[in-house]
Amino acid sequence: MGTPLDTRTAQAEEVLDRLYEEYPDTTISLTYSNRLELLIAVMLSAQCTDERVNKVTAELFAKYDSAEDYADADQEELAEDINSITYYNNKAKYIRSACADILEKHDGEVPDTMSELTELAGVGRKTANVVLQHGHDIVEGIVVDTHVQRLSRRLGLTEEEYPEKIETDLMPVVPETDWQQFTHLFISHGRAVCDARNPDCDACALEDICPSSKLDHDVDLASGDEW
Repeated sequence: MGTPLDTRTAQAEEVLDRLYEEYPDTTISLTYSNRLELLIAVMLSAQCTDERVNKVTAELFAKYDSAEDYADADQEELAEDINSITYYNNKAKYIRSACADILEKHDGEVPDTMSELTELAGVGRKTANVVLQHGHDIVEGIVVDTHVQRLSRRLGLTEEEYPEKIETDLMPVVPETDWQQFTHLFISHGRAVCDARNPDCDACALEDICPSSKLDHDVDLASGDEW
C-alpha cells in the first residue's frame, strides 16, 4: 500500500490509466464560445474558481464582444464588471492591455504561438498553454495549475516546487498524447478526492501507489508537512 512504481514513467502511465477510468469525460470547465473569451476566462481564473469565473463571464461576454471593446473599456467600469473576481483591478488592467496589443499587433485575433501569447499582459505559460490547447488545438506542454502542482508532487512524479519547473520535469515522463488530458484528470481528481487540506485517501483509486497516502505515510509530499 502507498508504494509507487519503480520509475516515474511507469508511475505516470499507471496514474493516467486509473484516472481515465475514474473520469472518462473530464474536460475544461470554463465557459467560452471563441478564442478571445477563452483567453479572458483563463486570465480571470488565476487564483479564482472556474465556477465563479463562469458566473462573471456570463454577463461580461454579453457586454463586451471584441478585443476593441475591452481595449476601449473604461478601467473602473471593467473592474466593476469583474469585482467578484480575485485581483479584479489588476486583471482589468491586464485584459485592457492584452486586448490593445491583440488589436495593434495581431489584427484583432488571439495569437497562436507561445511566445506571442506570453508577451501579452497578464499571460504566463499556464494561460498560454490553455489557450493554445483549447483555442488553437496546439499542445506544446502541460498546464500546471494548483491541482497538478499538488498531485504530481504527492504522487512522486516530481520533486520540483514551481509550475514551470514542474512542467519541464513532467513532459519527458508523461506521454505527449496525454499532456492535455493529464491536467483535466488531475483537476478532476483534485476536486473530487485529493484536495489540499484533507484528501480522502480511503476513497482514492491511487492510494496503493501514492507515496503520500495518509494510510501508510506520515508526510504530504506536496507540502513537506506531516499529516
